[in-house]
Amino acid sequence: MKKKRSTFWLVLSMTAALGVWSALPMMQSEAQDRTPKEKPVEKMEDKAPKEKKPAGKTTPAIEETKKKGFDGVDFSYDAFGAPPGQDPQEISQKVKEKDIADKPKVMERQKKRLNDRYQTDCKTASGVVMTKGKPQPIGPAVRLKEGVTWETLGQMTPEEIKEKKLFPAGFHRLLHVKHEVGGMVFPQVQIEQFPRLERFDVDFDLPECFLPEFPPPIFLTTHPELGDVSQGEVLSIENFDRLFRGLVTPVQLDGLRLLVTQLPQEEFNATHDRKSDKPSLGVACLDCHVNFHTTGQFHLNPDTRPQKDRLRIDTVSLRGMFAQQIHGSKRSLRSVEDFTEFEQRTAYFNGDHIRAAKKGMFVFDRMLIPHMAQMQNMIDFPPAPKLDPVGRLDKSKATEQEVRGEALFFGKARCAECHQPPAYTNHNMHDLKLERFGAEGNGPIKTFALRGVKDSPPYLHDGRLPTLEDTVEFFNLVLELKLNQEEKKDLVAFMRAL
Repeated sequence: MKKKRSTFWLVLSMTAALGVWSALPMMQSEAQDRTPKEKPVEKMEDKAPKEKKPAGKTTPAIEETKKKGFDGVDFSYDAFGAPPGQDPQEISQKVKEKDIADKPKVMERQKKRLNDRYQTDCKTASGVVMTKGKPQPIGPAVRLKEGVTWETLGQMTPEEIKEKKLFPAGFHRLLHVKHEVGGMVFPQVQIEQFPRLERFDVDFDLPECFLPEFPPPIFLTTHPELGDVSQGEVLSIENFDRLFRGLVTPVQLDGLRLLVTQLPQEEFNATHDRKSDKPSLGVACLDCHVNFHTTGQFHLNPDTRPQKDRLRIDTVSLRGMFAQQIHGSKRSLRSVEDFTEFEQRTAYFNGDHIRAAKKGMFVFDRMLIPHMAQMQNMIDFPPAPKLDPVGRLDKSKATEQEVRGEALFFGKARCAECHQPPAYTNHNMHDLKLERFGAEGNGPIKTFALRGVKDSPPYLHDGRLPTLEDTVEFFNLVLELKLNQEEKKDLVAFMRAL
């Protein structure tokens, strides 16, 4: 047995030796191939630095390989609506160049549209101000056709108005500055502080005097004694911890962290298909809902198709979310949690989940969404010193005009049928049936809260009504109230006290 083992190991050793011996010439040849060849002696002038390739340039081989990827249909690369087989970078650059070239014409078209609808030279009155002191715009600013007055119009029936085409242009739908594209648009006062929110294809359209205060004040339900806790700053990722740590719970602070975190959005993202000059991390919830309020940012609603039928949406305030049971102008979302989750997945990408997947959809863990909702539920309405604990006027503090306005609000003007205290909403949706007047119908729209309404111009879901006076004229017509001039003024005075 031992002899067999010895023989086996002898044969194995000899075989291995022969294998190594036969492979040796090949190994030597390969080693020679890998040995660096002797370089010629370099002269000093040969050591000059070589010219670097321009940034962003790639080799022909890389470019050729990339093109292979665009030869067929690839929905993750192909620009929206473009035929397959095209370079997305090249397409997006051409779109950008066209957008920039078209921008003056687009803005001039919107300027004419607004001038046809409104008197844009904003009027104010001494002592009529928002919470932090900005003058409230005084109207009506909506234009009437020549020879028509609000008094004569208010006495006409819907049928007469429709037949004579007298429904004011400013009472029709207000279109997006570039309705065929849509998307989020931010006011210049905000862009000056946050340049990342600027688009290369459009500018903001409404005059600054018709917008809320910037930055808006913030009021906490847990600390009414502190008043405005914003300290005059715009909440962002850079200051939220400094401003709110110690005022809110750790859970709420984490929710606030998420609310100021940028997330990819249709026009602001890191892909080639965007409307910001540079690639962007996206938009934060509190970019639109600045300090949990609004400063006139607008978009198109994500709930309607085709594109031309979508509604311009003026950013709604997040004040008093705790007192509201439905959210979204058309979607009737039933909780703050749902509103929080679905806004990023629908409004951010125009209600198109495929576009969201292409540009960077972020799916919130359901454990984190309540953190964001809890923070939103801590935001209060601004102080209203003339209201009692149940939201009605304290007559010992109110003027006679405000008292008359309250009587109208709960009586002849029929406002309280939808706007009930204390938040002045009824958690329902209503269809105003504007088709009766020859205007475009909107279908059911959420009843928005009127508490603190003086801080939230412009009004209605699309911002078509620049002032409270315009709002009263609109509903006087639509509800056929037949209010006289003094009654209209009284009603406005009461709403300014809310």
